[in-house]
Amino acid sequence: MTTDARTDAAATTADADAATTADVAETSPEQTAATVDAQSDPATAEDDESEDGEDYLVEEGEIAGDYLEQLLDVLDFDGDIDLDVEGDRAVVSIDGGKDLTKLVGRTGEVLDALQELTRLAVQQSTGERSKLMLDIAGWRAARREELTSLGTAAAERVARDGGREALDPMTPFERKIVHDAVATVDGVTSESEGAEPNRRVVVVKE
Repeated sequence: MTTDARTDAAATTADADAATTADVAETSPEQTAATVDAQSDPATAEDDESEDGEDYLVEEGEIAGDYLEQLLDVLDFDGDIDLDVEGDRAVVSIDGGKDLTKLVGRTGEVLDALQELTRLAVQQSTGERSKLMLDIAGWRAARREELTSLGTAAAERVARDGGREALDPMTPFERKIVHDAVATVDGVTSESEGAEPNRRVVVVKE
């Protein structure tokens, strides 16, 4: 390296050091502290996003609760409304009232319709599409247990005997529960076949 080149390199380094010193001098104590905090805890931003997401779901649940309370008054039904958050969705449950099963229907069709109406009410208020889950008189909870047992039993039969087993037609909500149950059994997999409303889960040996 020539003398000029070494001189230029030294000057460049000095300029860079000076610029860095100036940047530090211009940085406020609050900014410096914030930077240190962010570097020492890289999960802080993710935690903030998670809290914001949960706050939004809580807001969804509250909007849904207000809507359902008014609806129950109009329909002359009594019931206690509970709000919760499960994963990435708000969950609203109505329990404790007389004849609430009338709001469920024989196979949950009335409940599904009320859930969709509630989602639309939330969307109208927030401007965002809702994935809120509505349960009435514990019907979905009981159905979840039933379908989990059904899916596990079918998976174990197929794992033992081979072949494939097609289950009865189900709603998307029900199929998801069965798929999750099948996934817990080694050596089998599941897929959905057919068109709505006759779409069903088929369990097959891997």
